[in-house]
Amino acid sequence: MSRRTRIPIKSPREIEAMRVAGSTASSILQALARAARPGITTREIDELAAELMRENDCKSAFLGYRGFPGQTCISVNEEVVHGIGGDRVIQPGDVLKIDVGIVKNGFIGDNATTVPVGDVDLETRRLLAATEQSLYEAIGHARAGKRLADLCGAVEAFVAPRGFTVVREFVGHGVGRRLHEEPQIPNYRPAGKSPVLMPGMTLAIEPMVNAGTAAVRILDDGWTVITEDRKPSSHFEHTVLVTAGEPEILTARPREALPEMLGLPPW
Repeated sequence: MSRRTRIPIKSPREIEAMRVAGSTASSILQALARAARPGITTREIDELAAELMRENDCKSAFLGYRGFPGQTCISVNEEVVHGIGGDRVIQPGDVLKIDVGIVKNGFIGDNATTVPVGDVDLETRRLLAATEQSLYEAIGHARAGKRLADLCGAVEAFVAPRGFTVVREFVGHGVGRRLHEEPQIPNYRPAGKSPVLMPGMTLAIEPMVNAGTAAVRILDDGWTVITEDRKPSSHFEHTVLVTAGEPEILTARPREALPEMLGLPPW
């Protein structure tokens, strides 16, 4: 990672537009998460996303991006990211990853969550709790004067001692007028010099964490990423603004509070 990486700095007007886009993306994601239940198909969730985007006067940042055919990315169980809505019926015990990116007034809001559907086994619940917490561990480093590498390394540093692995082929990214801006944001500490974070940077931080091996592959549809060992994967994402003080989560939503919600013991 080069110190010369050009990371866009947003103006106050652009930041306000990012707040609006982020809030909109968050409200749509939360509605889709509430709709996740046994018997619904992933296509129905994607169709609901299209309806909500119309109601909120925005459009999908994903549809047509490099040919992607869905409004959202919907990935189930061993599917890590970039799943396409279709005929798959959600079953009790599934874990559903929903990734929503929208464009509103020329700016992008990007966020994701993982939803446990019905009774989910203990190890998978631990995976979800660890992944969500690792996101907030990383966000804690999104401060002016910090090195990007410290933010990246916080994810793996949190999940690895708990027996989980981070996906290395897919990463977070800067976000703004374009879906993917500089910098790349891996979920492990990158080698080399690391940029210093500055106020006005907007970052899509997104831990992708596997229950088993870190190895993944892409299915024949050219999009859906799955774990090599077919064990579950988890994905959480926020768009975050670096400020002169505390990080501002532009896609803020209530914490899932998974350990408490699912009755898990402390770590």
